Amino acid sequence: MHIAVTGAAGFLGQRLIRRLLEREQLRGQPISRLTLLDQVQVEVADSEGVEVVSLAVDITAPRAFDELLDERPDVIYHLAAVVSSAAEDDLDLGLAVNLDATRALLEGCRQRDLSATRLVMASSVAAYGGELPDTLDDMTALHPQNSYGAQKAVSELLINDYSRRGLIDGLVLRLPTIAVRPGRPNAAASSFVSSIMREPLNGEEAVCPVPTDLELFVMSPDKVVKALVHGAEIDGETIGPFRAFMLPGITVSVGQMIETLGEVAGPQAIEWIRHEPDSKIQSIVGSWPTRFHTQRADVLGFERDRDFRDILQAFQEERH
Repeated sequence: MHIAVTGAAGFLGQRLIRRLLEREQLRGQPISRLTLLDQVQVEVADSEGVEVVSLAVDITAPRAFDELLDERPDVIYHLAAVVSSAAEDDLDLGLAVNLDATRALLEGCRQRDLSATRLVMASSVAAYGGELPDTLDDMTALHPQNSYGAQKAVSELLINDYSRRGLIDGLVLRLPTIAVRPGRPNAAASSFVSSIMREPLNGEEAVCPVPTDLELFVMSPDKVVKALVHGAEIDGETIGPFRAFMLPGITVSVGQMIETLGEVAGPQAIEWIRHEPDSKIQSIVGSWPTRFHTQRADVLGFERDRDFRDILQAFQEERH
């Protein structure tokens, strides 16, 4: 089993790689090779028995995927992306990475007749927006209100069409906002969601740029990685003709998150949060829907978190 991961140096890529190496198999076959693609070389500590090839590649360059695809991977995880705020600030960069590179990857698969290759792309709740019902389902029309969401939506449609034509075996998982992420804040508009939990737990100040009554649709890193693994193993006929759907997150307000932080870590943790409105972040995050019927993900066996307390406690346990 040869598995490829684009965006392998990123947060999700690193977690997925560790999970795959721990499992040692995917789709009932032992993992023999991992090809890791990012802008930088990706180091893997414990990969005994698995050939690991790390490619430092600019995926916006012509024929950037040739070396990867010539080895005919069985599964491709396409995680490489320019995140929301960065894509909004630089339209050309967002288009090049989030859309043009995705199309180049699909075309590379098509040219090599990789019709049996399962391609799993991480999409986003940001693909939705505009005038929406109170609760969405997988067939709610996509009307993104930012460039990142638009680029993901177009990529979704391309993967769906290439799968319909039998050119690839694609699957698009729309990710809720992921919390709580370790590390430092990044350029994602939703970065504050993790920051206002993570930094206070470390005794550091964090800025909350949105009103506390703002709701979010969230999912823990552990459940997202489990979903990526599970997504590679579902039979294509079971998925059906429409290959994109929302993963089962939970709805929680920023105020409820902060309240949970106080319950778990003590009231002193909340004192580290400074409220400083940011209209740009509010406009992006506020356009994302927060309530979903996720029947397809539920029927297909994807797991959800029980509540935000479980998410926060799992993060604390991981820190220690």
